[in-house]
Amino acid sequence: MPEEDYDFTPASRLMQPTEVLALAKTFVAQGVKKIRLTGGEPLVRKDAAEIILGLGKLPVELVITTNGTRIAEMLPVLIEAGIKTINISLDTLEPNKFLLITRRDVFHQVRSNIELLLQHKITVKINMVVMKGLNDDEIKDFIDWTKHNPIQIRFIEFMPFAGNKWTSNKMFSLQEILQLIEKDFIVLPVKSAPNDTAKGFMIPGHEGSFAIISTMTAPFCSTCNRMRLTADGKLKNCLFSVGETDLLTALRAGNDVLPLIKASIWAKEKELGGQLGKHFESLDAETLTNRSMITIGG
Repeated sequence: MPEEDYDFTPASRLMQPTEVLALAKTFVAQGVKKIRLTGGEPLVRKDAAEIILGLGKLPVELVITTNGTRIAEMLPVLIEAGIKTINISLDTLEPNKFLLITRRDVFHQVRSNIELLLQHKITVKINMVVMKGLNDDEIKDFIDWTKHNPIQIRFIEFMPFAGNKWTSNKMFSLQEILQLIEKDFIVLPVKSAPNDTAKGFMIPGHEGSFAIISTMTAPFCSTCNRMRLTADGKLKNCLFSVGETDLLTALRAGNDVLPLIKASIWAKEKELGGQLGKHFESLDAETLTNRSMITIGG
């Protein structure tokens, strides 16, 4: 969580469960085969169960990215909705550092919930944003975690968003991550699916695996097929896109949203929302036109 206080969006301006489902059905009718609920924190909504169960009835793979705090109480809903893979955002394995990063003293609760998911044979992926000087010294600890646990650690290059105080010297790159791991382990590449955002790797003898999301140093824009719908009904054709397309206002007015969706897709920039470019080392994050990551959601 950012240090500053946030004024969260009033509920009336957020998509309601029926609106989420209506828009989801529109996308599915156009061939979308996978829906991910992410955030912010998707399970914090009082109507999260209603949304999840509604989406679970669609002919899609339904997955979720969560901070893991509400897994225990939501587990029956997740199972009923047919969710088989859950991504947990966890940037550290140290309780004190967890409190510093998240401003929440719930580290042991999250770890317990991860074990609960594994007990129920739900695939667990751990999203770990690597930040130089903060948690890059824990990369080996995360890899050790995969030795006897069937989890995938997803190391993510630190990306610039409003309010996260990004600078290029805080970023730990794909090559630096690999070089560090290769000091202690034999690392073998794993063939990726056509539209994967993560580059996969395995270590012989480890039950789990790891992957790297190299948005900054080796972007995957040429094969990206993702669209992001924010909680307030705005469509972003890239995580870094400047523009947003307001689907919710059109939906509430009774208008056809499909032309808006198609126009947004065709307007997608070639790479990184057209904002970051290849020379990110000199990038000033404060000049980016975007939301903070916790308000992008989706």
